[in-house]
Amino acid sequence: MSLEKEKKRWDEEVAKPSVEKFKERKPEFLSPSGIPIPRVATPGEFDYLEQLGFPGEYPFTRGVQPTMYRSRLWTMRQYAGFASAEESNRRYRYLLDQGQTGLSVAFDLPTQIGYDADDPMSLGEVGKVGVSISSMRDMETLFDQIPLEKVSTSMTINAPAAVLLAMYIAVGKRHGVDSKQLRGTIQNDILKEYVARGTYIFPPKPSLRLITDIFQFCEKEVPNWNTISISGYHIREAGSTAVQEVAFTIADAIAYVQAAIDSGQEVDQFASQLSFFFAAHNDFLEEIAKFRAARRIWAQIMRDRFGAKDPKSWMLRFHTQTGGSTLTAQQPENNVVRVAIQALAAILGGTQSLHTNSMDEALWLPTEKSVRTALRTQQIIAHESGVADTVDPMAGSFAIEYLTDEICKRALEYIKRIDDLGGALAAIEKGYMQNEIQDSAYRFQKDVESKQQVVVGVNSFQAEDQKDLERVKVNPAIEQNQVAKLAELRKNRNNVRAAELMNNLEKAAKGTENLMPLLVTCMENDLTLGEVCGVLRKVWGEYQPPVWG
Repeated sequence: MSLEKEKKRWDEEVAKPSVEKFKERKPEFLSPSGIPIPRVATPGEFDYLEQLGFPGEYPFTRGVQPTMYRSRLWTMRQYAGFASAEESNRRYRYLLDQGQTGLSVAFDLPTQIGYDADDPMSLGEVGKVGVSISSMRDMETLFDQIPLEKVSTSMTINAPAAVLLAMYIAVGKRHGVDSKQLRGTIQNDILKEYVARGTYIFPPKPSLRLITDIFQFCEKEVPNWNTISISGYHIREAGSTAVQEVAFTIADAIAYVQAAIDSGQEVDQFASQLSFFFAAHNDFLEEIAKFRAARRIWAQIMRDRFGAKDPKSWMLRFHTQTGGSTLTAQQPENNVVRVAIQALAAILGGTQSLHTNSMDEALWLPTEKSVRTALRTQQIIAHESGVADTVDPMAGSFAIEYLTDEICKRALEYIKRIDDLGGALAAIEKGYMQNEIQDSAYRFQKDVESKQQVVVGVNSFQAEDQKDLERVKVNPAIEQNQVAKLAELRKNRNNVRAAELMNNLEKAAKGTENLMPLLVTCMENDLTLGEVCGVLRKVWGEYQPPVWG
């Protein structure tokens, strides 16, 4: 009997009657992105073989490296930062002692939007959602006793990314570490700030200039640095589907590549230093397929649309963080299970680095115990599960390949729509991406409220909950201490030189020269983040989001 006839027989005689019994439980079998899930996927339902290839080869569906985790595990990079540089430094050294293999810095809100700790705009927010960094001296304290030439550092910073990178380079130089030895990533993705997150400062045009200045500078001066982490994570956390996460992230990436080319750079000069950042949510199969689809789409776009010749330019390398919005304050211990499922999806999807959320993050800053459990989740998967022992263990799963195909098709339709609107920036200015995300978030919330979408412990399987977890105690004097440090810095630095550099920066911002070398010099001479961003605000103004009718 042929495969097609056998499937038809099975479908009519076995599967269909079985499913009829459960229609009341789940009337539709759709992924969270609305993709129909077949009862059983077979090779006759889709054409995937020519798109699959081998790991480490175009179109990289199966992974960007031919050996993947057999030769090197993903980087275990726990996102951390709170209060002062001293307190965050203690957490970093604790995590490194526990086996973490890379650092990931969370900055407080004033730092993210370019204000010093003593600015009136910072009042009440210093050290609250990340570490407070106002000067190179704070940065030096943050990395005290941490060998920058050996540790890879990721910094979640966008609008003032150039300034924070300049601080990091200056700290390295002060400690005898050449910038060519530095390894890490800055997020530096301003377009998604306009769409989903909101920590923007400057209008799009000068913001894109800063980004392309970083591309150009790092190609020669910091060659091992990922100059941007094009971020779908925040798009997903704002409520998008997996398909939208892939589509909108790659649409933003297309805009960055085009901006760099328009600034005079060759695509193969900078493309290998681009990286991506995705979320991992709960729908296990769709999440694995999402990562495979993103790699395939990016390889095709870089080779065929932008004419990149170097295979390294075609590779989509990405960091993953488990889904913060999926964590629940109710029964927080359940979050350990969610995080484990999400982490496994990211690893089976071929991530290059991973942050696993702590179970108490829906409640407060994670404690040492909870962050250790999150890290141990990665280590157990790496060393006990066996999934790292073979390259691409999910290849050939008909369900995975079907979902990968469907995500590719639907994401490319979105990208075509965005191209027709004039590209990512035009789509953002028209509110297209924002509206699509809001509609998806609304649909998901309605499904939760109607119990079409079960959230264990929230709308089903509820229990009286005693939250007896330990809690991080943050020093309430953090703001006063940071203000005092800044006063001392301004008193003791060479203020004539500081004024001269601010004047030079204002002139340079009005021109076209690459700002990165001057920013490094500014940091070496103890200018503050707020002073530098203040000069750039004066020249470029601040972004004002459009109001849609």
